Amino acid sequence: MADAHAAPHGGHKHPFHLVDPSPWPLVGAIAAGCLAVGAIFYMHYGTPWLMILAFLAVLATMFAWWRDVVREAEHEGHHNPVVVFGLRYGMALFITSEVMFFVAFFWAFFNASLFPTEGIGGIWPPADVVPFKAFELPFLNTLILLLSGVTVTWAHHALLHGDRKQLIQGLTCTVALGVAFTSLQAFEYAHAGFKFTQNVYSSAFFMATGFHGFHVIIGTIFLTVCLGRAIKGHFTPDHHFGFEAAAWYWHFVDVVWLFLFCVVYWWGG
Repeated sequence: MADAHAAPHGGHKHPFHLVDPSPWPLVGAIAAGCLAVGAIFYMHYGTPWLMILAFLAVLATMFAWWRDVVREAEHEGHHNPVVVFGLRYGMALFITSEVMFFVAFFWAFFNASLFPTEGIGGIWPPADVVPFKAFELPFLNTLILLLSGVTVTWAHHALLHGDRKQLIQGLTCTVALGVAFTSLQAFEYAHAGFKFTQNVYSSAFFMATGFHGFHVIIGTIFLTVCLGRAIKGHFTPDHHFGFEAAAWYWHFVDVVWLFLFCVVYWWGG
C-alpha cells in the first residue's frame, strides 16, 4: 500500500526536477567578474595574468556545469517529458533575448546609415572607410554558414531515424564548417581597411559582426559537446534535447548572419 502512494519523482509529489545545490552559479559569477576586471587591467596596464586565470576559471566552470547537466539527463533520469517541455520554452526565450540583442546593433547601424551626420561627412559609408566587397570573402562565409545549417539538419534527421553513424558525420561536418567560418572572419578582420574606433561605421561593423562571431564560437563549442555525446551514445530518437537546443541555436546564428550579410556588407557597404 505504501508503494502505491510513493512519490513519483525523487521523493516529490510532482514531475519537476529540483536541482541539487550547486557551487557553479556562484563560482561562474566570480570567474566572470574577475574576467571583466582582468580585461580592464590588460587594456589599461598591459597585465594579462588575471584575465588569463579568470578565463581558465570560466572554462572550468562551463565544463563542470555542463557535466552535471549531462549527468542529470543521461544517468539520473531527471529530464522527463515535463522537464524537457520547460527546457524547450527556456531555450526559446533565450534565443528571443538574443534576437533583441542583435536588434540593437541593427538599429544603431540603420540610424547611422540612413541619417549620416556631418561628423562623417554626411555620406555612408564614410569617405575614409574602405568597406569589404560583399561578394568576395563575406559571400564565401555566407555559403559556409548556410552549408553548416544543412549539415546540422542532416545530423538531426539521422538522429531521428536512429542512424548514429550519419549523426556523427553530420555533426563533424558542422563543427568543421564552424571553425572554417571563424578562421575566415579572423582573416577578414586582419585585412580590414578601417579600425574599430575610426568612426561610427567601423564601430557598428565590428560590434555586430564581432558579436555574431562570438556566437558562432559558442555554437561550435555547443555542437562539439554534442558530437562527443553522440560518440558516447547519449542521444536517442526520443531523448535528445541537448542536441536539439544546439541545433536551434545554430540555425539562429545562420539567420542572423543572413541579415548581417544583406544589411552590413551588401546594402550598407
